[in-house]
Amino acid sequence: MPRLLATGLAALLLAGCGADRDGGKATATASGDGAPAPAYFDWFEYTGRDAAFEAPVPDGSFRNPVLSGFHSDPAVTAANGKFYLVASTFTFFPGIPVFESEDLVHWKQVGNAIHRPEQLDFDGLGVSRGVFAPSIEYHDGTFYVVNTSVDAGGNFIVTATDPAGPWSDPFWLPDIGGIDPSLFFDDDGKVYILNNDEPEVPVRYDGHRAIWLQEIDIAAKKPFGPRKVLIDGGVKPEENPIWIEGPHIYKVDGWYYLSDAEGGTGPQHSQVVLRSRNVWGPYEPYQDNPILTQRDLDPNRPLPITNAGHADLVQGPDGTWWATFLASRNYGVDHYNTGREAFLLPVTWKDGWPVILPHGEKIPYVLPGPSFMKKPADQAPMTGNFTWRDEFDTVGLGKGWMTPRVPKRPWYDGSARPGWLAIQPLAERLDSMVNPAFYARRQQHQVFEASTAMELPAPGVAAGLAAFQGETHWYFLGVRRAGESDGAEVFLEKKAGGEVEVVARQDAPAAAQLTLHIEGNEGTYGFGFDAGDGKGVQWLVRDADGTVLSTDVAGGFVGATLGPHARLEPAR
Repeated sequence: MPRLLATGLAALLLAGCGADRDGGKATATASGDGAPAPAYFDWFEYTGRDAAFEAPVPDGSFRNPVLSGFHSDPAVTAANGKFYLVASTFTFFPGIPVFESEDLVHWKQVGNAIHRPEQLDFDGLGVSRGVFAPSIEYHDGTFYVVNTSVDAGGNFIVTATDPAGPWSDPFWLPDIGGIDPSLFFDDDGKVYILNNDEPEVPVRYDGHRAIWLQEIDIAAKKPFGPRKVLIDGGVKPEENPIWIEGPHIYKVDGWYYLSDAEGGTGPQHSQVVLRSRNVWGPYEPYQDNPILTQRDLDPNRPLPITNAGHADLVQGPDGTWWATFLASRNYGVDHYNTGREAFLLPVTWKDGWPVILPHGEKIPYVLPGPSFMKKPADQAPMTGNFTWRDEFDTVGLGKGWMTPRVPKRPWYDGSARPGWLAIQPLAERLDSMVNPAFYARRQQHQVFEASTAMELPAPGVAAGLAAFQGETHWYFLGVRRAGESDGAEVFLEKKAGGEVEVVARQDAPAAAQLTLHIEGNEGTYGFGFDAGDGKGVQWLVRDADGTVLSTDVAGGFVGATLGPHARLEPAR
C-alpha cells in the first residue's frame, strides 16, 4: 500500500516545555517552570481495509465517498478553473476544512476557514454543536464562507482572497436566525442570503421549519430589506415534513432552482427541488421529489449507504452538473462510526428539473467520473483502502489533524524535537467540555488499524492513543509510569455515557519506545501494545464494544476520531 505523509499546518508552538537529552534521545523531566515534560510521539500510522473499497476502479471512474470519514454537509463552488469544497467540523479546531480539486474527485485540503483561536470559541459546548453546514461561494476575486456557529454566536460570514487563507474574522449576522445560511449571487448584481429558520406562522409540530430569503449588501456584509418565506414546512406541507434546511439557489436557463434537504439527517434524509421564474417565488416543487434519498431501500441490504441528503450542485467546465452530498456507510443496520461522509454523483436534467438519483437506486461505490477527470483512479488518502503514515518530520503539523474545541494555550508542537510530535499534557481529560490535549484524525474505515510509537511519559502523566466519538463516548489506551520503577502500566479506559470505566490494565517492561495499537472491525475494537521485547503485540482486549463510538449510539453529528492524547494524572 502507498506510504502517504501528512503535509504542514502552522504549528501552535509549545511554550516552556523541556527535555534532557542523552545520546540523542530525550528522557522525561520537568520543564524549567516545573511543568511535566511533553509526551513524545515518534510516528502515527493508519491503515483501512473496508470491503466496500475492494472493488477495482476502472479507468475513467472514481470511488465514493470522495471524502471518507466525517465530512458532513459538503458544499462546493467553482473558481479559477478549480473546485472548492467545505464541510462541517462542529466544535473541532481548526474548523471548516477547505478542499481543492481539479475534477471534483481528487481532493486536497489547502486550508481551514476557522484557523485562528480568536475567530470562534466552543468552550462548554458538546462536540456536535459549533459550526454547522458551511456554504462556500466565489465572486469577483473573493471566497465567501457563510455558516452558523450553533450556541456560540449565530450566523456569520468569513472571507478570503486565497482559499488556503488567511480567512477573515467572522462578520456576524445578528438579524439572521436559524441555521444553514447560503449566498446566491444573481446575474443582475444583486446578492441574497437564504437560511433555515422558524416559520412566520406558529410552529405546528416538531421539525416545522421554513426557508427564508433576504437581500444582502455583500460589501458591508449586512442584510437589508424585507425577508420572505420561500418554503413553509417542505414540498408537501400537508404531510408535515420535517427539517427543511440546507437551502441553495441556482439560476439555469432563466429559472431559479431552490434545492433543500428535508426529512432530518437520519435514514429519512432526502434532497428536494423547486423552481420559479422570480427569485422571490412563488416556487413550484418538482412533482417527482425527492431528487435524492436512500430511505426507500431495504435496510438489510449489503454494504448500505444511508442518510443521503444535504446536497449542493456545481457545473463543470464541460457543461455537466454534479452534486456533492452527505451520506453514511452503515454496519449492523443502524451503526456508523465513520460519521456522515462526502459523496459525489452526476446530475441529470429531466424535463427542466435536476435529478441526482432516480427513486429506488442505490448510491454506487464506483461510477464513471467527469469527462474532465485527468488523474488516475487512486484517491487516497481521502478515500479507498490505504496506509497513511505521519512521521512528524516537518516543522508544521499535518493537515487533517484536529482537536476538540479551541486551544487556549499551545500544547502541541512539531518543531521542538525534529521528527517527533510533542504534546504538553493538560489537566483536561477526554470528557472535558473545554480543549483536551488530544490530537485527532478521522476514522475513515469500518475495518482499520491505528498505531503510534511513543516514549514512556514523565511521572504524573498518562499518554497514549484515544478513540473518540465525543466527550461522552470514548476509549483511551494509555501509558503511565508504574510507581517508582522504570516500568510502565498500560491501561484501557472507556466512557459510554456514564462514568469512566477501567476496562483493563497490564504491566509493561521498561522500553525506549512502546508502540500502541488500536484495531477496529465494525462494532468490535481491540487495544494492545508492543514493548519491543520480541513478544509482539500484547492485547489488553480484542472484543471491546465499538458500537459506543457509533453516531447512532453516542448521538450528535460527528464520526469517530483517533490519535495521540496526553493528560496530567491526579496525585496519588
